[in-house]
Amino acid sequence: MAVPAPSENAQDRPSEENTARVIPRWPARLTFVLGAVALLTAMVTDTVAVAGRHLGAPLLGSIEIVQTAMSIAGSSSIVGATLMGFHASIHVLTDRVSPSARLLLLVMANLLAAIFFAILSFGCAWIAWDLHDGQELTELLSLPLLPFRIFVSCAFAVTGAAFAWRACRSARAS
Repeated sequence: MAVPAPSENAQDRPSEENTARVIPRWPARLTFVLGAVALLTAMVTDTVAVAGRHLGAPLLGSIEIVQTAMSIAGSSSIVGATLMGFHASIHVLTDRVSPSARLLLLVMANLLAAIFFAILSFGCAWIAWDLHDGQELTELLSLPLLPFRIFVSCAFAVTGAAFAWRACRSARAS
């Protein structure tokens, strides 16, 4: 039995672009700007910290600032990539199946991603709730961690909702 050749025509394949472009671009751009500012904050903080160490005036707490900025940058990038449909995908399997099976695989992938991010969001929210009475702070700068935990949990929830929306749109397209 011969394996069918991969489809060269991208319009034959139900893709993220064909099924998820109903989301407006401004939320993704907002997450891009938020992530870019957080990444720039991390880079500037680390640069100042390294220069300060060499000049004999270290920046205390620079690691804490970089870690909190990176949690914002990472969360923003996940949300932005999901809203714009820019997640990496490999078509080794999906290029070799029928269009109806391809659509089914796309719906299943989006549903599994929605479930995965819903579980991540629930877990992060649970940890935030468990530790909210403890007034969890960073060691040197005493930055409260609860707002960052809430931000990450909300980012995972938005990502899960976007994947669920995409799954529903893909299922309706069939």
